[in-house]
Amino acid sequence: MNFRPCIDLHNGKVKQIIGGTLTGTDSPVVENFVADKDADYYASMFKRDGLAYGHVIMLGAGNEVQALKALKAYPGGLQVGGGINPENAAYYLEKGASHVIVTSYVFKNGDINILNLGKIKGETGKDRLVVDISCRKKNDEYYVVTDRWSKFTDFSINKENMNLLSGYCSEILVHAVDVEGKCMGVNTEIIDLLSNYSSIPVTYAGGARSLEDIELVYNLGKGVMNLTIGSALDIFGGSLSYNEVVKWFRELE
Repeated sequence: MNFRPCIDLHNGKVKQIIGGTLTGTDSPVVENFVADKDADYYASMFKRDGLAYGHVIMLGAGNEVQALKALKAYPGGLQVGGGINPENAAYYLEKGASHVIVTSYVFKNGDINILNLGKIKGETGKDRLVVDISCRKKNDEYYVVTDRWSKFTDFSINKENMNLLSGYCSEILVHAVDVEGKCMGVNTEIIDLLSNYSSIPVTYAGGARSLEDIELVYNLGKGVMNLTIGSALDIFGGSLSYNEVVKWFRELE
């Protein structure tokens, strides 16, 4: 298991927000933390600490400048997502992204668009493509949700669908929507599902708040699960020591 740090960008600033409040309406976004430092500050920190393949996520328009700052500070060490499509994927790879992360381009009109998934794989190659699946529970199953996490697709989290995705990408990034940004503990159901169903690495994001949560993900992850921690970290205004997290993963190595 590896620690995959994150740099979330919203309105041109590094932030930690409760993702479920990104509704696209006039309702305010709930912000856990707004940084007074640019994205390259955090990218340089992750580079210094040898944390590879963290993700830079552009939450809406107006974040490209910050994303490019991060990629320049840590070339080859960060994945980038947010509005990625076949027209811009190569651009971000050329600017230093290790991988591009795709979500809304692939999930359209309530289901996965295999044609679009094939198109972007053709631009990036399987080895440099990550598929982001943001998940919510409905009728005792987990489904991918889209449109700022407000609409359920028909794409459920099962072995067949995970095998399908594994043919197109090298990694899956999963956001556990109901606990994302809330520092209320990880969603063990999703971790257990994906660790059993996925044949490629998975990075889990959502709710991790303690070293005990890290150990829980490690024990449930069966060797395929990596972990992102955001709002809980002290570098993003939380109480969990970033340095202690880095130390925990170094000792794991």
